[in-house]
Amino acid sequence: MQHLIRSLQEGHPLHERDVKEAAAFLVDAEESSETKAAFLRALARKGETPEEIADFVRHFLTLAVDPGLDRLPLPGPSLDVVGTGGDQLHLFNVSTTAMFILAAGGVCVTKHGNRGVTSKAGGADVLEALGIRIDLPVERVAQGIQSLGLGFFFAPLYHPAFKAVVEARKILAAEGQRSLFNLIGPLLNPARPDYQLLGVFDPSLTRTFGEILRTLGRRAAWVVHGTVKKGGGMDELSTLGPNQICKVIGSSLESAMLDPAELGFAPAQLQDLVGGDAAHNAVLIEGILGGRDRGPRRDIAVLNAAAGFVITGLASTLSEGRELAEKTLDRGAAHAKMVALRDWC
Repeated sequence: MQHLIRSLQEGHPLHERDVKEAAAFLVDAEESSETKAAFLRALARKGETPEEIADFVRHFLTLAVDPGLDRLPLPGPSLDVVGTGGDQLHLFNVSTTAMFILAAGGVCVTKHGNRGVTSKAGGADVLEALGIRIDLPVERVAQGIQSLGLGFFFAPLYHPAFKAVVEARKILAAEGQRSLFNLIGPLLNPARPDYQLLGVFDPSLTRTFGEILRTLGRRAAWVVHGTVKKGGGMDELSTLGPNQICKVIGSSLESAMLDPAELGFAPAQLQDLVGGDAAHNAVLIEGILGGRDRGPRRDIAVLNAAAGFVITGLASTLSEGRELAEKTLDRGAAHAKMVALRDWC
């Protein structure tokens, strides 16, 4: 690995054969954690290219547990809705709320996620707090997706090879150094969905992740970054300010801006959207899905669900997507979908 580390330190990109060698080294439990950390440090300081990230993702997916999903019997277009994390805003779980709305509106949601790292409650944490099992056998998750149009892939169960990188990541975390593994989580869905709504914490990453998702073969995807009124941003579509979007449409990329006010969303404040621990956020989600909360938290969940409906082709405009999301909530279908997943064990 020393030759690859030196090459990275000199600013040279990794070729596909280099990525294959490096990926095999990183997941080898017998190799040195210090050397793995040195490689990841050199790669991050050089700056990962979209091609390098896509090559790592493709290789790591060959090592993942295959859920064995058959596309033909799925009840709708398959989509993952996920964020990178890292915005440090500690919002309630917006994408987890949106996934129930999307599934109730005809999207087949194959959500991939983990426990909170940069937030108080990750998707896995809040699903547990809602009474939903995150550790179901692989075949049972696949059956649920085919039957309910909804399922959750708990990342550690589907990527056992990554245990070999834990110590190296701890070394880098102690230095305050991010690594490749801080970027690729939202790209490692073992079901390889056709569609994706991906939020990024850094606006400079919208185009980068768009290029990666195009390379990975998504039929359509949006990479979004939302702004906050007093500066900063979120890894969701925001109702607080303008949104930057990179749209993946087949082999093409298109940049766009979205102002939620133009869709008729009322102005919100950041404090309206801040969550808490998993138990607190579960109560917030139940309130939205159950129709008791019709304020700013519902609005941001609706906006993100509307985008998912547009990405998958179930709505032609965000206005249509909003209408579908709100009707789905109002008739109780999104709450019923959450209960169905809770009961699926």
